[in-house]
Amino acid sequence: MNFRIIEPGSDLSALVKCYWVLESSKEQTPQKNTIVPDGCMKMIFHYGDPYRHLSDTHNSVLLPRCFVIGQLTKPYLVQPTGKTGTFFVCFHPNGFLPFSSMPIKAMENTAVPLLTLFGKQGQQLEHRILAAQTAEERIDLVEPFLLGRLTDTRTVDHLIRSAVETILTANGQLSVNALSSQAHTHRRQLVRKFAAAIGLSPKQLSKTVRLQAALKTLLTEDVPSLTQLAYQNEYYDQAHFIKDFREFTGLTPKEFYGDRLKMSLIFDTVS
Repeated sequence: MNFRIIEPGSDLSALVKCYWVLESSKEQTPQKNTIVPDGCMKMIFHYGDPYRHLSDTHNSVLLPRCFVIGQLTKPYLVQPTGKTGTFFVCFHPNGFLPFSSMPIKAMENTAVPLLTLFGKQGQQLEHRILAAQTAEERIDLVEPFLLGRLTDTRTVDHLIRSAVETILTANGQLSVNALSSQAHTHRRQLVRKFAAAIGLSPKQLSKTVRLQAALKTLLTEDVPSLTQLAYQNEYYDQAHFIKDFREFTGLTPKEFYGDRLKMSLIFDTVS
């Protein structure tokens, strides 16, 4: 399995978190992968074989080869149809708004084809990136495309940018009331602006960030007990931690731990 993380150019670094590449044979890829919400929208190009999405009703839907996945609020199950060759553009939580042609909230838990979002320009980008041979070639194609869309001068305002940075710095361990007080704005206004710019409420983003911090701990450290892990991430108690864990992964921590965890983090979490 080949996995790479590449930093964006300086002109896009305020909006794009990173690029990443995942390649593997069908034999090396788990047959079911749980994509866990991480607060970041992604533009995804499957230049290998396509993936299928397994819905809540256990129906299987073939995903487009190229699409933007909206904010996830629940586990998103995918299944490879063959070898994996995937190029991702991972946006900061507040980073996709200036590029979008539709409301961010309307994209929640949905794979939106590039043709739907960007018309013929999106279709042309899709063809060129699928034909490219290296990650560097794909970056050289996607960066001018994104910069060209910044002629639409919509930007995320300072209040949202500052609040997101606070949530990330605190690993999601700050209440919405404390966040709105620190931002010197009313809670309702903050919630409204988050929905429009990010597609999540401040509470949803905080819960997502906090769970991702716990997942990283599970992967990188020896955890003596779930109770200690829960308190370390400022959950009220172990039951609260397990409830949030199941909400975002569909499993208990014990069920999720192991190869499933490692694969899910490869698909979702980048440092």
